[in-house]
Order: sequence, then C-alpha cells, then structure tokens
Amino acid sequence: VSAGMVHDLVVADDGAVSFTFHLTREDPATLARDARKAVQAVTGVAAVKINVVDPGAKLESGAAGRTGPSAPPGAVPPPPTPEAMPHLGRVLAVSSGKGGVGKSTVSANLAAALALQGHRVGVMDADVYGPNIPRMFGRDAKPEVIGGKIQPLEAYGVKLMSLGFIVERDAPAIWRGPIIMKIIGQFLRDVAWGQLDYLVVDLPPGTGDAQLSLVQTIHLDGVLIVTTPQEMAVGDSLRGAKMFERVGVRVLGVAENMSYYVCPHCGERSEVFLAGGGGRLAAELGVPLLGQIPLQAGMPQLADAGRPIVVAAPDSPAGAALRDLAGAVVATLGRAVPLNTLAR
Repeated sequence: VSAGMVHDLVVADDGAVSFTFHLTREDPATLARDARKAVQAVTGVAAVKINVVDPGAKLESGAAGRTGPSAPPGAVPPPPTPEAMPHLGRVLAVSSGKGGVGKSTVSANLAAALALQGHRVGVMDADVYGPNIPRMFGRDAKPEVIGGKIQPLEAYGVKLMSLGFIVERDAPAIWRGPIIMKIIGQFLRDVAWGQLDYLVVDLPPGTGDAQLSLVQTIHLDGVLIVTTPQEMAVGDSLRGAKMFERVGVRVLGVAENMSYYVCPHCGERSEVFLAGGGGRLAAELGVPLLGQIPLQAGMPQLADAGRPIVVAAPDSPAGAALRDLAGAVVATLGRAVPLNTLAR
C-alpha cells in the first residue's frame, strides 16, 4: 500500500475483498501472490479478488489509441522499435548456436584487428552468463562513472564494456529476460562510447533473451555467425542464423573456427575435425564464408593472458586468418544492402 501498488480497494459486508494491484515488468511476479496471502491472513476476510495491471502497458496502449486503432483485449503488444545510434558506427553482433566454438575469441581478435587498421572500435560483452571479454583483453578494473555515464575501459585501442567489470568473478547470473534487456540497454545508452566506427557485440550462445533484447534495442548492421566444422555445431549455428533472419537482421557471413591445424615444425596442414562444415552452413544460408581460423598451439595461453593473437602474433597462421577475417567483414559491411529490413 505504501508503495502505491494497491488501488480501488473494496471490502464488502460478506468479507469479500477486491483491489487492483499495479505490477510492472520489472517487479517480481510473486508480489501479487504474496499480496493475496497477506490479505487472506486477515481475520474476517472470506474471499480475495485481485486485478493485476501493468500501469506502463496501460499508458502505452493509451498512446497507441490516440494514434491508431486500439488493440483488442489480450493482444500481444508489439516489440519495441530498435533505435538508430549513429555515434556507435556500424554495429556488428557476433553469434553462435552453441558454446565453446570460440565466439568470444573471434570477437576480441576481430575488434583488435579493426583497431590496428586505424578504426575507432568498441566491444560490448552481451554474454551476461559468461563474460570473457575482460580476460581476453587483460582488464579487470571497475569502470568509473562520470556525469552519469559509465566510462569504458580500454586495451589495444579498443573500448570495452562487460558485466565482468562490474560483478564479482564468482557471482552467478541468475536473471530473467527483463533484467537482461535492461543491462543491454544500459550498456548501449549509458556508456560513454564516444564516436565509434565499429561496435562489436559479443553475444551469448543460443537464441535467447540477450539476442532478442539486442535486436529490439538497436539497429544492427549485421551478424557474424561463428561455428566449428562439426555438424553438431553447424546445426546449432544454422538455427541461430535463422533467428536473426526472422527478425530482419542481415547475416553477413560465417567464420569457421578450429578449421584445421598447421604444424609449427613442418607447416603441414591437418584437418583435425570434419572438414567443410562452415562452407556448407554458408551455402545453406546463401552468405559468404568470410574466414577459416586454424587451431594454433599457444593461442589459449595468449587469450588467458589478455593478449589477442592479432596483436601478440599477427603473422602466425591464426593471427593472419583473423586479420583477413576483419578485412572481409569490413568489405561485406561496406556493401549497399538494406539493413534490418530483410524480413520486414
């Protein structure tokens, strides 16, 4: 009551109690149940009727009614309209259908390679469940807040923002969709990115709340799908790519990680896994295979040390492949294709 959530309270002579309960999307759904139990525990109460409403949704529907026909009762509200944020430059999401395919490794090295080319680059770590960007760039400080804006950290000429900078390393992320959407919105709007040429968004694996929140918040210029050659990874990546196509986001192409292994002693190339999975995925999607990154000894150690291989060993097989991938991404983004409108 003191929070202003209870309205239109009526207590009948027969002990029946009814009231309207204001519950927003950010409030726990259990509040309404707790309110019912509290009222039922009052002596003399015979029945409780609660009408739960979202005051924010009521305002939105009222505004829609002034500009067009009102939606029928029970209709699903339309998704938020994504914003254009020109100061972020070209916004590129990096996605995969499953974990463990090297998506964050590709994101970090792609961003570092773009910065080495002279571009103004930022990386937004949207993998709220397993933020790895801080480790891959060797930064773990808490970001400052100046003038109400979060100041991104920086490494190798790349501006960085990650939940890993804010929460403790061992803190589990047990969050539902509205909280994830709020975090993504804050990382886009409340971080002092400055003027960027490219913003690389490292997404969690799969097709969940983070992906949907991102495409509903900002216009994406494209998504890069990362897979490994195995059919199991390819199948999951296909489903992820189809999700982006369905919501009108352009799939730029496919990057096949762990494609092969080059012996550091003799230079012989070996196909460790099944060959051609990335190419088959690209062909099925009708997009180019933008790069094939080999397995390379010492690359995991460099990642754990916070040194992207395009910086630490740019002429190594993996370093060269990732630099070529960055060039291919820039070239593909530069083509005149209507963005975020392909499925609308």
